[in-house]
Amino acid sequence: MQIPPLPAHEAERIQTLHALKLLDTKSEERFDRVTRLARRLFDVPIALVSLVDTDRQWFKSCYGLTSRNAPRETSMCGHAILGDELFDVPDAQADPRFADNPLVTGLPHLRFYAGYPLKARNGMKMGTLCILDTEPRTLNDDERQLLQDLGAMVEDEMISHNSATTDPLTGISNRLGFEQLACRTLALCQRHDWPAVMLFMDLDGFKALNDKSGHAAGDTLLQEFAQLLLRNFRDTDSVGRMGGDEFAVFMPNCDSEKVLAIMQRLEAGLRTLNAAHPGWNVGVSWGKAHLLHQPTSILGLLHEADQAMYTVKRAKRAS
Repeated sequence: MQIPPLPAHEAERIQTLHALKLLDTKSEERFDRVTRLARRLFDVPIALVSLVDTDRQWFKSCYGLTSRNAPRETSMCGHAILGDELFDVPDAQADPRFADNPLVTGLPHLRFYAGYPLKARNGMKMGTLCILDTEPRTLNDDERQLLQDLGAMVEDEMISHNSATTDPLTGISNRLGFEQLACRTLALCQRHDWPAVMLFMDLDGFKALNDKSGHAAGDTLLQEFAQLLLRNFRDTDSVGRMGGDEFAVFMPNCDSEKVLAIMQRLEAGLRTLNAAHPGWNVGVSWGKAHLLHQPTSILGLLHEADQAMYTVKRAKRAS
């Protein structure tokens, strides 16, 4: 097994990593949403945001592994941070650097690794966004670009403050965080010619609930509805609170049939919430906008979906 050598300027790199104040912190949706997206898009069992510390790698976001720590000396991420480009290992069993690595010979029996080195503002590599599989694999050029694009999303979040992109009440993205992630995802859709749908939602009966039961009940509704969104939409979808009782979801590689099925489940979930909370009588109005092939923007799709939602809401009030 080849132990990864230390990068140049290791002391400065470690100082930069610790200054980010990300190590040993709680999981955060702003990172988890990218690893979920990577796992789904690449169809792999494991996706990580790995930070390479002095003698360990620590996983800020971890899907597919039970532990959030691993020794640095056995890590493939330790090799990945030595360069500027994506680092991949198509078949670890056939690679003399990793063939006798305990992560290859034992659980989780890794065969494939690809990691994009995450850079801080000063250019130091903090760790990787990486995907792993128990089967050999080779990434094509489009897939390599896709992983780099997702890594850029993590870099954006790594150097920003959580409060800037996360809604403190619900824990999901706020408007700024949603627009940033959705813009990145839109670029992926346009590059790979994927269809996509933007949804805009407004809770029916929210003001009446606030007036009748108080703001604490309204806050509980917003929190539970946010969790309902996360449970019902796909790992690849971007979910955000736009403000007040308005929410948006951007759905890459999606069509109207999938949207309808998910919204039917969401509306059923709202009915269950109403039944669990006496006095609640809350629904949702929603509109959608489709990504077409002409140039467009996230703000344009949000506006179109918002207008469609208000058309639905006005029709409900008139009936």
